[in-house]
Amino acid sequence: MRILLASSEVHPYSKTGGLADMVGALGKALGRAGHQVALLTPLYAGMRERFPAMKPASLPIDVPLGVRRLPGELWTLNPHPGLTIYFLEQPELYQRSGLYQKDGVDYADNAERFLFLSKVAAQMALHLPEKPEIVHLHDWQVAMAALFLSQQRNQPGWGDVPPVCLTIHNLAYQGLFPAWSFSLTNLPWEFFNPGMAEFYAQVSFLKAGIAVADAITTVSPRYAREITTEEYGCGLDGLLRHRQADLIGILNGVDYDEWNTISNPHLAHAFSRDDLSGKAASKALLQAECGLPVEPGTPLFGSIGRMVEQKGVDICLGSLQRLLPDSPMQVVLLGAGSPTYQRAFESLARQHPGKMRVKIGFDVTLSHQIEAGSDFFIMPSRFEPCGLNQMYSLRYGTIPVVRSTGGLDDTVVDLREDAGKADGIKFSDYTSAALAKAIQKALALYQEPELFAAYRRNGMSADFSWARTAAEYEAVYRGISRAGAR
Repeated sequence: MRILLASSEVHPYSKTGGLADMVGALGKALGRAGHQVALLTPLYAGMRERFPAMKPASLPIDVPLGVRRLPGELWTLNPHPGLTIYFLEQPELYQRSGLYQKDGVDYADNAERFLFLSKVAAQMALHLPEKPEIVHLHDWQVAMAALFLSQQRNQPGWGDVPPVCLTIHNLAYQGLFPAWSFSLTNLPWEFFNPGMAEFYAQVSFLKAGIAVADAITTVSPRYAREITTEEYGCGLDGLLRHRQADLIGILNGVDYDEWNTISNPHLAHAFSRDDLSGKAASKALLQAECGLPVEPGTPLFGSIGRMVEQKGVDICLGSLQRLLPDSPMQVVLLGAGSPTYQRAFESLARQHPGKMRVKIGFDVTLSHQIEAGSDFFIMPSRFEPCGLNQMYSLRYGTIPVVRSTGGLDDTVVDLREDAGKADGIKFSDYTSAALAKAIQKALALYQEPELFAAYRRNGMSADFSWARTAAEYEAVYRGISRAGAR
């Protein structure tokens, strides 16, 4: 099958979060499964220098963007069998210090930047030499391509327009812009209506895609159910209930080529389910490098992620403030986000220098080391479309402490659910007290060596490989191909 993927970020070329990990791994898995995959993403600053094997593609780009036309160029790379990455070069739009923001503030022309990307995705869907049979769009940044292709289907002489699958990675980010920005689409204003692109007198890129895509997926089964409710629907729950027959939850996979404990350049000590001596050494190394006392008998908790309320940083802060003074525990936290939360966690670490370390920023090597060296991983999200770190933790023998929401609920097994398969600790109420109680359960579990070892074995046996996930997407592609374009 010929498949065109489009995303604003793709690991290892660009990344701000799990979107990049998912799209990069999906493209590789689909290519490995024998499909012919093209993947469109912007050429951001520094990419050409970091990946000098890129070659120019003979596919000229020139698309309207409101009252002007904007040119672009495509560069290609073939990193894996069956996969070609197309990097869209447009210096005015993409040669910047950040992908979406500078100093925490969104770029004022993000509507132009990602409408341009969406228009090029639609153009490639119609004009690639090997015409795609499926177009798979990821999140709001490229969702408008679904509307462009839907409009194209109604034009005489175009023949078959490939069906579209749209994946919602996080409904909270919808691509909302002022109403005037709809003029940049060059579409008739009749598309700017409450059933299509209009969202309370603004343009919603994601809403337009949801309205017309042939299939809509989310990144976990539970999240697919949650977003049809008022609590989690972010104002789009009515439209999602209307499209519920076309809405499918597919759990993200883990790229075990990268996230493994046997052959990993980021880890000094290899280990496996059958030989955990390297994990003990990884814990000692992490404690030493973070300046914590090297105490093998003290449970070590790790946490990695954005410091925003979605990730539960407020209740995490509250629970640690309760527990750190009197509990036998250590904490290593890696992340960045709200300056208020950054300062609060740094202050807490200064108050407990022998128990807590905080690293502001993102560090790939340190993230692997935290996963490998920790005994427990704290992930108390307010909502979590899928989450990846809890799956990384399971493979690394690190027991996740998670809130029962979205993909966290789909991937972690609590003792109350299945005593024989338990591999993590869950809590339900979004409160510091509930998280503190869950952490106390972890501390108690640590004092039961046989049960603690069983949790680890179960977690390290869990399989979230991309072969399974890719097969589920293949089934979606076949379904909308048979059904034909809408």
